[in-house]
Amino acid sequence: MRLPVLLAAWFMAQFDFFVVNVAAPTFVRELGAGPVALELIVGGYAFTYAAGMVTAGRLGDRYGHRRLFVIGVAAFTVTSLACGLAAGPGQLVAARLAQGLAGALMVPQVLGTITATYPPERRGRAIGWYGVTGGLGSIAGQVLGGLLLVSDVFGLGWRVVFLINVPVGLLTLALARRLPESRVSRARGLDPLGAVGIAGTLALALVPLTLGRTLGWPAWTVVALCLSPLAALGTVAWQRRLAARGRDPILAPTLFRTRSYVLGILSVLLFMAYFAAFMFTLALLLQDGHGLSAFQAGCAFAPMGVSFGVTALLGARWTTRYGLRVVGIGCATVAAGLLVLAGTNRLAVVIVAITLVGAGNGLILPQLIGAALRGVPPESAGTASAVVSTAQQFAGAAGVTLLGTLFFAVLPGHGTAAAMRATVVVDLVLIAAVAGLVGLLARTGRAPARR
Repeated sequence: MRLPVLLAAWFMAQFDFFVVNVAAPTFVRELGAGPVALELIVGGYAFTYAAGMVTAGRLGDRYGHRRLFVIGVAAFTVTSLACGLAAGPGQLVAARLAQGLAGALMVPQVLGTITATYPPERRGRAIGWYGVTGGLGSIAGQVLGGLLLVSDVFGLGWRVVFLINVPVGLLTLALARRLPESRVSRARGLDPLGAVGIAGTLALALVPLTLGRTLGWPAWTVVALCLSPLAALGTVAWQRRLAARGRDPILAPTLFRTRSYVLGILSVLLFMAYFAAFMFTLALLLQDGHGLSAFQAGCAFAPMGVSFGVTALLGARWTTRYGLRVVGIGCATVAAGLLVLAGTNRLAVVIVAITLVGAGNGLILPQLIGAALRGVPPESAGTASAVVSTAQQFAGAAGVTLLGTLFFAVLPGHGTAAAMRATVVVDLVLIAAVAGLVGLLARTGRAPARR
């Protein structure tokens, strides 16, 4: 029962990340949300979610993953209720920011508990299910979210996409008492300055990336993006200084001396930049290029979600036997699907192509996360998992902004099919880079194949 309880929380977090894309037109029509408010409703959740994860992971390592998981689920349930009861765009933005923080509290504890409590021979399959759940949550945000809006459940309109979390959250809370408490390192400090540095670095990058395109890239967004690397360097310097003094920085330098962990994070960064951008541009292709409604576009995503789920589960078993060559096969499968997509404008062929892409994605992402966390000690599981999750969110925001900008630059003179082809070229480059990093990761000797 342990894994379904953990994955229910992960599903909710992913569902709420994507469902607002379907509900966005309703926010404009029924709530009076303007462009900036709309961006904050969608992107504000992603920002606070990413900014709070590392600190939440550290809290889980210090006070116990189950304890933080319960607090996070309770907070997510309450903030989901607040989202559903919002009377105006300002209230919804505030509730979404709080909901992102609640998600940041609970999600690192999911991977943290899996890493700390599952033996190595069972961990790969558990992380495979984690990948399946993430993929299904993303697709459900499009499909189930659209269905809920079309059905107008109980006359609640857009509010139902948030209120549905309340019964799920309450049930998850009731069952969470059965979770084992994972290993805790109470001696470790919290490093508040390091936490502020990480949050500040992410804010300087994610806020401009979220709002920049909508606002026309005003000067402050460019300045903030330029300051973000400086804030990152200052935070790293502080972490090293604490470590040299024998203190406990929030990001222990020893964690980044594990080659498999570093290569795994870099691989996840590149993959998520591709994946989030691909999902974004594909939605534009289906709705603007093929004239599908938001719900119809979500249904077109469904075969991709199914193929992702199937290969994510099988991939864990195959990786145990064949090693990270499975991820290389996944990269080749994604590349094949992208090439088919770039060469067609027929909707049926597009669905076949993205189903192939989904199958490749399922072979890649869960195995990358598993490879990155394989060498992490249990007492650092929460922090290490939070860094991986933060990398996913940051890369996703960056990918959507950069490839979205390319898509909209090509669109006016050439149409959606040409704009999609332009982004597919970048997608192929990113997937090739992932394959190269996986080759290096396989040679670290931390993921030996069993014949």
